[in-house]
Formats: sequence, C-alpha cells, structure tokens
Amino acid sequence: MEFRHLGRSGLKISEITYGNWITHGGQVESDAANACVRAALDAGITTFDTADVYAGGRAEEVLGKALAGERRSGIELFSKVYWPTGPGRNDRGLSRKHVLESIDASLTRLGTDYLDLYQAHRYDHETPLEETMLAFADVVRSGKALYIGVSEWRAEQIRAAKALADELRIPLVSNQPQYSALYRVPEAEVIPASRELGISQIVFSPIAQGVLTGKYLPGQPVPAGSRATDEKGGGANMIARWLKDDVLERVQELKPIADDLGLTMATLAVAWVLQEENVAAAIIGASRPEQVTDNVKASGVRLDDDVKRRIDEVLAPVALTDPALTKSPDPRP
Repeated sequence: MEFRHLGRSGLKISEITYGNWITHGGQVESDAANACVRAALDAGITTFDTADVYAGGRAEEVLGKALAGERRSGIELFSKVYWPTGPGRNDRGLSRKHVLESIDASLTRLGTDYLDLYQAHRYDHETPLEETMLAFADVVRSGKALYIGVSEWRAEQIRAAKALADELRIPLVSNQPQYSALYRVPEAEVIPASRELGISQIVFSPIAQGVLTGKYLPGQPVPAGSRATDEKGGGANMIARWLKDDVLERVQELKPIADDLGLTMATLAVAWVLQEENVAAAIIGASRPEQVTDNVKASGVRLDDDVKRRIDEVLAPVALTDPALTKSPDPRP
C-alpha cells in the first residue's frame, strides 16, 4: 500500500481508501462487512470513509464496531454532514446547529472521540458559508475533528471556503468528488482550483458504480445481486446512467488493455484515477473481501502515456466532462 499527503497537510492517507456508502448496514450484513473491513486492514488500508446519512446511520455503527480494537492513531477515520438525518427542519444542511449536533452523533455511532476528517457532504445554499465555516472551526478547536473537507463542491465554492478557512486558521484540505474514467467532470475546473489551493481529491466511484469492472454486458440483463439491482439502497439509481449499450460496448474494449497489463478491469479503473496527482485517494466499496483484495492491487501501479491515451480514446465518446454537473441541491426558488 502506498500513501499520499492530504492536501498540503502533514496527514498521510492510504491511496486506496475503504468506503461504506450503500454497502454497510444496507446491501451487506454485519458479518460480511466485518470481513471486508478485515480484508482492507490486512491489505494495508488505514483510511476509512463513511457518512452520517449512509443507511440511516447504521453504516457508521457497523464501521465503528468493525474497527473496534484497532489502534485509533493507526487509522484515519472520515465522515460527513449535510443530508437529512431526521424529520425536523434543522436535521439537515450545514447550519451551526446541525453541524455541531451531527458531529457528536457520528462520534457516538463510530465509537471514537474524534474524526481525522469531517466533510461537508454538499454545499448548503440556505446557510451562510461564514456560519458553516465557523461551526467547522469550533469542531476542529474542540478536538472533535482534525481536518475539514468538502464533497462535490464547485470550484468557486471551494475557493470561497478556503479563503474563510485560512482566515479562521483551520485546515481545509480535501474535496470528495465523483471521478472515474467515465466521469471526468472535476478535471475542467475543480482539480485545477484545488491544485492551486493545496487541496486534494478523495474520489468516490472510481469504477463507475461497478460498470468499469466489465460485468455489465451490452444487450444482457444485469447480474443478479449486483448494484444495478439495489433499489432500496440507491445503487440502481446511481448506476442507471451507465447502463446503455454504447457505454457498455466501449467499456468492453478496455479488457484487452487490462489483460496486456495483467490487471483486472476493476484494478485498471482504480489505477487510472490514481494517475492524477491531485487525487490523494480512491475510495473503494465492497460487498465481498475478494473485491477489496483485487482493488488494492491498483496501489503503486503506473500507467504509461500510451496506456492512458488508449483508455481515453476508447471512452471519450461516452465520458461525462461538463463541469456544470457538479452541483448541490438548491431548494430556493
């Protein structure tokens, strides 16, 4: 396992990070989740990412129990705040009330005294950014989180938050966007701005919700038990955009490239995102331990320019690149 600095901070994280969106507490039962976390630890992964909203809080609970007994200073534990966690009007967003209440709830569920990174899960159009950043400053100064990050924020929003973070002298070090060889949206604006500001990307869905594994075939039914069948957890909705024959046909053209390198298609996809220097880590999810074992093989892989060019040429006609796709819900008229 190789490690990278998170932003310009001194914090090092495993470049393969284990995440439990959709899986823990939802798609995967506790025993299987424990096995996946153990496989991650055995593979050298030290960084674990979750959120208060995953599986209604159960994902944090499952992860906390799975990591119980591990040396706390030997792992990096990340969570997030923004999405609704209750029925009340203040049980959502990035208000001071919700941020300060949510950090305590996450710490309780995870069974820890602090988070290494606390992230704003989306941008809140209804709360002044100054209020949010002041709340995050209090979280950091209270010792409940060591670093601050954001997720799926636009370049201009990241710039504004970083300016306030610098004024408040708190470490805003990361953004967590969706990023893969099929979803290249952050490249146009977010990554250049982040590179300038000293902020890293911790990317999710590097295998495009499983599509880049090649298991979804054009003209064929989706495999039983796959993420495309997960209506309850939201996996089916996320993957729907890729389940088109033109996309799936292009993805199949990556198999010879992966074979030439002695990699599985999933490993190739994870390795592809790690070629971007601004990416500190690629988040992998798993419902089986062997998926973890396969994905971690991407750590340390170097793809030469010819391989990257071949991948880009195959996927360019179907890849998404429009920076306008990065947006947070805005309930205002």
